[in-house]
Amino acid sequence: MSEGTDQVREHEAAELARRTDRKRARLARPAPVREDRYAQVELADLRRMRSALADEEMRVSYWRRIFQARLDVLHAESPVTEVSDLARVLADAPSAHRRLANISLISVDDVPALPDLGELWVREVDRSRPEAAAALEQDLNDAEQRLSDHRRSLHDAIDGVTRELIARYREDPNLALTALPRGPRTATG
Repeated sequence: MSEGTDQVREHEAAELARRTDRKRARLARPAPVREDRYAQVELADLRRMRSALADEEMRVSYWRRIFQARLDVLHAESPVTEVSDLARVLADAPSAHRRLANISLISVDDVPALPDLGELWVREVDRSRPEAAAALEQDLNDAEQRLSDHRRSLHDAIDGVTRELIARYREDPNLALTALPRGPRTATG
């Protein structure tokens, strides 16, 4: 056998060992248990809830990235000088369509109201006025922190709903099949 073949086999054996270890670790974890707070929630509603929470998390993450970019621009030696320039730069990216579709932010009742994100996004400052730049920086930092806190609460909620779904699927594995699309399968092509 060649040295290259031996290396490929060693790599494959190592990968198989890693996968086996990951599977063993997954199986060693205790199974999620049902939570009383979801006892009256239908399975379809849990799935919709998880999807809505994931959509909200995507919007919050988007706004966090926007404010982090604004902070980077504010600190740059030769920054983009106009918000419209920053918007143009961001819009030139391939995922602009998705980002523009996610500009609104849905409030969640148990999370404090978020700042007026749109106003903060378009606010321009005269860089010759350090107090104006400092105020914008503070507002951006505050908004980014609140978004981070909101995002953490969304992750906790997503994790809770996911644990409930997994617990239900473990109780009755056939429930997982109900997530699959129904209807006749058609050949394409």
